Amino acid sequence: MRVAAIDCGTNSIRLLVADVDGDRKTDVHREMRVVRLGQGVDRTGELAPEAIDRTRFALVDYRSTCRDLGVEATRMVATSATRDARNGSDFRDMVQQVLGLAPDVVSGDEEAALSFDGATRGLDPADGPFLVMDIGGGSTELVLGTTSVEAGRSVDVGCVRLTERHLRDDPPTAAQVAAAEADIDAALELVRDSVPVEKACTAIGLAGSVTTVAALALDLPAYDAARIHLSRIAAAQVREVTDGLLAMSREERAALPVMHPGRVDVIGAGALVLATLVDRLALPEVLVSEADILDGIAWSIR
Repeated sequence: MRVAAIDCGTNSIRLLVADVDGDRKTDVHREMRVVRLGQGVDRTGELAPEAIDRTRFALVDYRSTCRDLGVEATRMVATSATRDARNGSDFRDMVQQVLGLAPDVVSGDEEAALSFDGATRGLDPADGPFLVMDIGGGSTELVLGTTSVEAGRSVDVGCVRLTERHLRDDPPTAAQVAAAEADIDAALELVRDSVPVEKACTAIGLAGSVTTVAALALDLPAYDAARIHLSRIAAAQVREVTDGLLAMSREERAALPVMHPGRVDVIGAGALVLATLVDRLALPEVLVSEADILDGIAWSIR
C-alpha cells in the first residue's frame, strides 16, 4: 500500500510517501518545510494565525504531491505545539478543510512510541536496550526499549521553546545559556522518575537538531542524509559543536553549508538539549538516525 505520513511539529512539517508491504518499507518521496507552527505558543498559549497559514500553504502542496504519487492512505500527526495551544481547534479545522481528514493530535506517550518504532526498526536487538532521544521544537521525548517501548517520557524542552524562552540575544549570553540548561536539567529529573535511562546500551539521537550537529561534527561540505544516518558522534564532538554554535552570530550560523535556513535561529538551543543530555547521562557517543517519528507514522498506517 502506498501511504503518506505527515509529521507536524513545533518547527517543521514533513511528508513521507512510502510503499509499505508487511515488514518492508520503500521510501518514494520525502519533503520538509519549516513553518514554525509553535511560534510564540510558549508565551501566549495559542497558535499564531500566521503560523497556521504557513502550515496551510505547505499542506496544500503536500496534498498535490500525494495525489500525483497515487497515495492510498494518509495519516497526519500533530505534536507539542498543537497539544499545548488553546486554539488547537482552529488548526484542526484547517487541516480537515485542506486534507479532508483530521490530524491526530497525539499525546507525548504516543509521540514517543512512534519515534521509537521509526528509529529502531532494522537495528540489531543485541545492541539494546536503546535510549531514543527525539529533540523537537517544543518537546523532547526519551524512550527506552529493545524491540518495544519499556518506558518513555515527553518533556517540554525543545529548540523553539528554549530559544523563545531564554536565548534571546545573538549570540546568547552565558546567563541565558545557563537558564536554558537549568530547564533541561529539570526536565531530565522528570525523565529519571519514570525512565531507567541507566539501562541503555545505545543512545539514538533523532530529528533536525541532532542531524545538523552530526553534519557539523562530520565536517560535511553539504547536508548528506546518507552520510549522517547511523553515524556515531562522540560526546566530545557534540559538546564542541554545541559550544561553537552558541558562540556564533545568526549570520555565522546561516553561512554553515549544512544549515537549513529554518534552523538558523533555533539550532543553538537544539544542540544544547543534546549536549546536556549527553553530559548528564554520561553517554560516550550518540548514534544518529535519519529514521524517526515520520517513519513510525508510516508504519502505523493500516
